[in-house]
Amino acid sequence: MEDKVRARNKYRKPTTLRCSAGSRCSLPVFLWSLVGCFFMLHLYLLLPDKDANAGQLKIHPGRLFPELEEVEEDNIRIPPSKRKRSPRAAQRRPKKITTLVDEFLDESSQLRHIFFPDLKTAIDPTKDVGNDSFYYYPGRIWLDTEGNPIQAHGGGILYDERSRMYYWYGEHKDGPTYRAHKKGAARVDIVGVSCYSSKDLWTWKNEGLVLVGEKTNETHDLHVSNVLERPKVAYNGKTGKYVMWMHMDDANYTKASVGVAVSNSPTGPFSYLYSKRPHGCDSRDMTVFKDDDDSAYLVYSSEDNSELHMGLLTEDYLDVTSVMRKILVGQHREAPALFKHQGTYYMITSGCTGWAPNEAMAHAAGSIMGPWETMGNPCVGGNKVFRQTTFFAQSTFVLPIPGLSGHFIFMANRWNPADLRDSRHVWLPLAVAGAADQPLEFGFGFPLWSRVSIYWHRRWRLPYRWNE
Repeated sequence: MEDKVRARNKYRKPTTLRCSAGSRCSLPVFLWSLVGCFFMLHLYLLLPDKDANAGQLKIHPGRLFPELEEVEEDNIRIPPSKRKRSPRAAQRRPKKITTLVDEFLDESSQLRHIFFPDLKTAIDPTKDVGNDSFYYYPGRIWLDTEGNPIQAHGGGILYDERSRMYYWYGEHKDGPTYRAHKKGAARVDIVGVSCYSSKDLWTWKNEGLVLVGEKTNETHDLHVSNVLERPKVAYNGKTGKYVMWMHMDDANYTKASVGVAVSNSPTGPFSYLYSKRPHGCDSRDMTVFKDDDDSAYLVYSSEDNSELHMGLLTEDYLDVTSVMRKILVGQHREAPALFKHQGTYYMITSGCTGWAPNEAMAHAAGSIMGPWETMGNPCVGGNKVFRQTTFFAQSTFVLPIPGLSGHFIFMANRWNPADLRDSRHVWLPLAVAGAADQPLEFGFGFPLWSRVSIYWHRRWRLPYRWNE
C-alpha cells in the first residue's frame, strides 16, 4: 500500500513552490509579485475613496471633468519654401530640412500667425462673446478690462483670502526689444512689475505697476539697464506683509542674484529692500513656494543652471536661512514651478535654451528637500514637436483650482524674442491622476505617486461655476 502511494505521489505536481533564497525561481516570483502589487495600486488609484475627515465620498478627479483631460491632436504642416535653388546649388549643398522650431523662431515664417495670432483673435472679456465666454485660447493675445494686452510675463498668482481676489504679478515688458551687445540675449529695459486682479481667473483688471523701474540712479538694482525676471509674491500671515522675490541681474547676466520687496497691500506699492546671492550661490530662474504649514521656500537655478537649490526662508519671508539642499544636480533645469497634491511635492521645469522652447520635465518628492525624482515629459496631445517644446512655451507657475482636487492650471510663456512685449500666455489644464508610466530614475520600480499630465487644448475653460 505504501509503495502505491509513493508511486502516485512521484508523478503528482507539487502544490507549493520549492524555492529557497537565491534559487532560480525566487527572482521571477518576486517580479510577478511586484507586478501584482502595482496592478492593485493602479486599481486603487482609480477607485473612489472616502475622506476620513469629512466622511464624504470623494470621486477620482479624472472622472469629474473628463473634458479637461481629453487628448487633442494638432498637426501643423510646414509649407514649401518659396526660394528656388539651382540644380548646381542643390548638388553643392543639400537643402536643410526645416523644422517646426525653425518656423517658430523665424519672424518671416508663413506659420507666424499660428504661433502668434494677431489682435483680431484676441481674448476680450469686455465684449459679449456668447459661447466663447470664459474660454482660454493658449497663445492668443489676452486683453485686460481696459482693452490692453496683459503684461504679466514670467509671473505667478496669489490668492488673497482677505479680499477673496486673485492677483497676477509679472514682468511688464511693454518696451522695445534690443540686444545690449552683439552676442547678448534679447532684452527689454526694466519697466517694473505689473499686477492684475480677478475673481474668475478670466477677467483681469490692471492694478498698475506695483514695483517701478529706476530711471536716474544707475547704481540701483532696479535701474532700467538691468534685468528683472520671474517675480513671485507670498503673503506672510504673521507679519501681515506681502513679500515679493524676483531674479535680479545685469545686462550680461553676471550679477545672478535675487531681489526682495515688501508691501502692506497686494496691489502695492512694494518697497524694494535689497539683492543678494542666496547661500552665496549664483541664482537665475527662480520661484517661491508656500507650504501648508506657512513655511516658504526659494527655489532657484544655480551653478550656471546645472542644478536647482531648495532653500527655506525665514519666518518673515524676507531672507533665506542656512537650510538648503541641492537637487536635480547635473540635469540643467530652469523655470521651476512647484505645487503640492495629497502630501506629495511636484515640480515642472524646462531645459536651458534661452528664449527658444524645449522639453518640460515633471519631478516629484515625498519631502520638499528631496530626494527628487524625474518622472519624464508631462505634456499630452498636440503632436510630437508640441510635446517636445512644451507647446512652444516655458513654465512659470502652477495654480491649484479650488474645489477641483487633482486639477491645476499650468501657466507658461510663449516667448517672442523678436518682440518680447508680444510674448503670449499659455494656460493649460494640468491633472495629477493615475499611475505613473515611467520608472524611477535612481531606484528600481515605479513611484508610488501619481502621474502629472499637461493637456493641450486649442480652446478650453474651467468647469461651470467652479468657484462657487
